[in-house]
Amino acid sequence: MFRRIYLDNSATTAIDPDVLDAMLPFLREMYGNASSIHHFGQQTRAAIDRARHQVAAALNARPNEIVFTSGGTESNNLAIRGLIEARVGSPTAREGTSLEHKGHIITSAIEHPSVKNVCENLETRGYRVTYLPVYENGVARLEDLKAALRDETILISVMIANNEIGTIQPVEEIGKLVKELRATGKKIWFHTDAVQAFGKTKVDVEEIGCDLLSISAHKIHAPKGIGALYVRSGVRLHKQNIGGRQERERRGGTENVAGIVALGKATEISEASRDENSRLIKTLRDEFESAVGEKFPDAVFNGDRTSRLPNISNISFRQIEGEGLLINLDMQGIAVSTGSACSSGSLEPSPVIRALGRDDELARGAIRFSFGKFNTKDDVKHVLEILPRGVESLRQMAPKVKTEVR
Repeated sequence: MFRRIYLDNSATTAIDPDVLDAMLPFLREMYGNASSIHHFGQQTRAAIDRARHQVAAALNARPNEIVFTSGGTESNNLAIRGLIEARVGSPTAREGTSLEHKGHIITSAIEHPSVKNVCENLETRGYRVTYLPVYENGVARLEDLKAALRDETILISVMIANNEIGTIQPVEEIGKLVKELRATGKKIWFHTDAVQAFGKTKVDVEEIGCDLLSISAHKIHAPKGIGALYVRSGVRLHKQNIGGRQERERRGGTENVAGIVALGKATEISEASRDENSRLIKTLRDEFESAVGEKFPDAVFNGDRTSRLPNISNISFRQIEGEGLLINLDMQGIAVSTGSACSSGSLEPSPVIRALGRDDELARGAIRFSFGKFNTKDDVKHVLEILPRGVESLRQMAPKVKTEVR
């Protein structure tokens, strides 16, 4: 019997039935604009306030520090561009300023495209960016960050956990460093992308010590098109959505009430069951990796094997193209990924896998298996029956490399 198994939960997740139930009334009868002062508007305003409290509680933040956005990409853009432009001025306002004095940003070599591409864009406008290496285990080192600091450093943006390999970065150490620097009078801020980490591990803005933190709803079993940015009290942002006075004038635009309600509900559910779900998911992943290691002794597991999220397994298979294996598995009902969903369509080897020091063959042969709370042991068993056939069939079709006899 043909069955479909979804192992691409890092790309997006199925909506939890309880989350869907929570948001449906705001698509049917409670459809008022939250900026309206009549009954319909006040209904939705109260729902937004409730969701804001739910998200803030999960992050150990204050409700007025939560800005609702359209998702992780907008949150990252608002955090980085918004802070840079608020501190230094808009890119067009300082045409005569030298490159050295426009400002300096430190980030890692394996950030999500919504951070990496923003930083690259800012480089074209005269800002300097340092991309920290992550070495074979996929983790940035604090000593490299310290060495990269300059007098004109304004912002550090390092994700909590990577979306392709799941490695967890030393964000608490970075937060402590930033606090120490500010105590000496240095004006520097810290943003972290928590899109992949939120819901899988504890995310506490006070423990991390960040000024800005991004999350996205569709990674925690809520719909796409909604997210949030934590903005520590006192941090000024230059808003990127110019419009009304919504979100305390930090993000113009009519609120996506149903999406916001869904994010609040999904956050509440996620926090209540996070530890149990993470333990069960980790068990599935570890059993899967153990079996793959036995079946493919030459398989390469990418990223740190311990300091990582519980749901991600990134494995490189030699002598195959990852895209070919993805298609092969999809034809047999199994959904996986070759990397970030936001980079799909690129013919280049994964820059994240390359940043680990892997060669092109391993970078092109990398597959991400990402597990979720709706996966089962039977799913893992079925995938392990199909995966070896897919790998071997692709290897048989691969051109044989002739070796020179000396």
